[in-house]
Amino acid sequence: MNKLNNNKKWKTLAAGLLLSGSIAIGTVGAASPASAMLLQKGTQHSEVVELQERLRTLGYLSAGVTGYYGSQTEKAVQTFQKRSGLAVDGKAGKRTIAALKAKVPAAGTTLNALAKAVNGEARGESLKGQVAVAAVILNRVQSNQFPSSIKDVILHPRQFTAVDDGQYNLTPNSSAYVAAKRALNGEDPTGGALYYYNPKIATSAWSKARPIIKTIGNHVFTK
Repeated sequence: MNKLNNNKKWKTLAAGLLLSGSIAIGTVGAASPASAMLLQKGTQHSEVVELQERLRTLGYLSAGVTGYYGSQTEKAVQTFQKRSGLAVDGKAGKRTIAALKAKVPAAGTTLNALAKAVNGEARGESLKGQVAVAAVILNRVQSNQFPSSIKDVILHPRQFTAVDDGQYNLTPNSSAYVAAKRALNGEDPTGGALYYYNPKIATSAWSKARPIIKTIGNHVFTK
């Protein structure tokens, strides 16, 4: 009887602990949420895109959205932190990001624009091929030969066929969003390409004369 009573007591105690949250099940090895990451100078990530969008909305950042945490983003974060009564270190941790989200709940227009470009330009390509197209756009943002924001690079006149023929306005599929995020998070299978073309349909001698880096799917990527 004592053994049975003890078993019942342990079962009752275990049930109580589970209900109270004192026993954690299935948490070993669980990934931290993306919003928990520390964003700081030198970070290239899709989370930086949302950070920059919110800073621009509030008027703290005048530069374009790039996905790269540079000096201007750092200064904008410092100003926001100072005016919000937060510790001023220029880094966007949990408290800073939470404060920004409280003021500007919605973000994601830049990611959507990049996904639309990928969908229009590389729909039907492998995921690697789609990431490659997104990477070219981001490489242009970092180059002094092109505009300094993702949206401005995409909409720059006569640069992308999908913008010219209207395919940019199609609703992106899920693969395009995955590719856009992977490129924003630093993946670049092109090795730093600034241009690409499809040799089966391209007619520009200028494009074909540029130094080739590699071929991915139907696209040739060049410097």
